[in-house]
Amino acid sequence: MRKVLAAALCLAATATGCGATVESSGDAKSAAITLTNCGRQVTYDKVPRRAVTNDVGITELMFALGLEDRMAGFAMPDDKGDLSAVPWKKGYDRVKWLSKDQLTKENVLDAHADLVFAGWNYGFREDAGFTPDALDKLGIPSYVLTESCHNGRTKSSRGIMPPLDALYADLTNLGRLFGVEKRAAALIARFRKQIADVRAKAPKGADRPSVFLYDSGQDTPFTSGRYAAPEQIITEAGGVNVMHDVADSWTTVGWESVVERDPDVIVICDYGDVGAEQKKKFLLSYAPLRGVSAVKHRRIVTLDYADLVESPRNPSAIARLGAYLRTVPTGR
Repeated sequence: MRKVLAAALCLAATATGCGATVESSGDAKSAAITLTNCGRQVTYDKVPRRAVTNDVGITELMFALGLEDRMAGFAMPDDKGDLSAVPWKKGYDRVKWLSKDQLTKENVLDAHADLVFAGWNYGFREDAGFTPDALDKLGIPSYVLTESCHNGRTKSSRGIMPPLDALYADLTNLGRLFGVEKRAAALIARFRKQIADVRAKAPKGADRPSVFLYDSGQDTPFTSGRYAAPEQIITEAGGVNVMHDVADSWTTVGWESVVERDPDVIVICDYGDVGAEQKKKFLLSYAPLRGVSAVKHRRIVTLDYADLVESPRNPSAIARLGAYLRTVPTGR
């Protein structure tokens, strides 16, 4: 398993790692560029030199493209796991950690930022007045994480395309904006091949294990419907998200619906004050789940938060989950 993970991490590493040769971000063009972001045409007058990011997945998208030298800092809580072993450790070492909360107008201005890269519920929020429109009034351009784009189904619903397509769209756009198109294209090709290799070995049809994603919550579980990244991560790994019928991204459901769907496997999202071991103990001891196949057979695995939101860790997460799902016996 460690060899599989090491290979996956190498594949997911920045294009400057694992022996690759790519163009320098310093070669970026200075002319204005127009990108499609969340269904809107957005024009950037210049290549950003002091970008700031919010949250781990968004920050690592920049690191994966080797854009540390174009960053003024990042904001994220310190509950996102051990960052010393990720392929982008050098990025974390080089770029300033602005806040262990979220970006604000104040720390963006203090950083003299010329681009804010964040997402809805990953930094951008209406209640705090921290929005692309508000930043535009300050003369600061922004880019919205595609996984988080509002889709119009409800005021807060997110997701305008499949999560991996969103990952590729953002890498492509960032490549164009920062003048590292070749680097972005190479990374996308590597990710596509890695995922295709997992898909080729995945169980088929009725042999696909059913999977419940457990994020948090005891009274009601917080999970992923069909529009959040775990849906496609589970699917590509060879499983079936038991909450596929829930037309939402990250959302709460009732425990009775988990019991009714009787998942073969539970995936724990590891982050926050309540760690994965505590979450696992709760699941194994919670009486209503006693008869659920995943609990009965102790088929509970852990993925990091950054594996399960849009990030360059998604392909390696698919590889690791796929390797586990292939060990789940059919017919329970």
